[in-house]
Amino acid sequence: MANNVELNEIMITRAIIDRYMEKLHQNLEVDVAIVGAGPAGLVAGTYLSRAGYKVSIYERKLSVGGGMWGGGMLFNDIVVQEEAKRILEDFGVRGRHFTETYFTADSIEAVSMLAARAIQSGVTIFNCVSVEDVVMRPERVIGLVINWTAVEMAGLHVDPLAIRAKYVVDATGHDTEVVKVVHRKVPGRLMTPSGNIEGEKSMWSDRAEKLTLENTREVFPGLFVAGMAANATFGGPRMGPIFGGMLLSGEKVAIHIIERLKGEQ
Repeated sequence: MANNVELNEIMITRAIIDRYMEKLHQNLEVDVAIVGAGPAGLVAGTYLSRAGYKVSIYERKLSVGGGMWGGGMLFNDIVVQEEAKRILEDFGVRGRHFTETYFTADSIEAVSMLAARAIQSGVTIFNCVSVEDVVMRPERVIGLVINWTAVEMAGLHVDPLAIRAKYVVDATGHDTEVVKVVHRKVPGRLMTPSGNIEGEKSMWSDRAEKLTLENTREVFPGLFVAGMAANATFGGPRMGPIFGGMLLSGEKVAIHIIERLKGEQ
């Protein structure tokens, strides 16, 4: 160690507290708050941040990556179709041609690179943080109500904190956590055929991949859905361990929100 300086436990603790508080203060008001750090959320956050917008991602679990880590049934390889291969390449993930329009990638490399590129682009990721509610005004959703996941799991009566965002993205996958809160608590109807959450249907990979993109859109003023949350909200089927639609959905929601933010400047 330089100069034989003895490491001080309090200084280590202070460094962690000070740096985390700095991140928290800097992200109390953001352009876009994304809930869920799976592939769709990480891709969306990266493209939004590259466009110059302030983005924070809230992940309820300790690890990011959603269902991508486990590939299919813990076989840690993923499949993407040809249209999505360019996004893997953009994030530095090595894809291998399998057959026809199918490409594979190591799921561990894929998650690691997606997360690293998101952070390096300027995205701030808060893990172990759950979203328990939204902040609303008469016309739209304007933010999130957050708490520690450990508090939620323990069932402790601890009041949450709030952050403000111009737009919110629900990228929580099958659970549609933010959409469920809005549907249950916020006055008004969802922008779905029934005005309710249509619900996820059984596996149909080809149909699901196409509908993931179609369903990536605004579902309530100020709230967009991406990834599997889009299909679960609008009634599409699940697709299984193919992730091209997730990546393309992240890109699409970023494009939509960038257009909206530019129009408001």
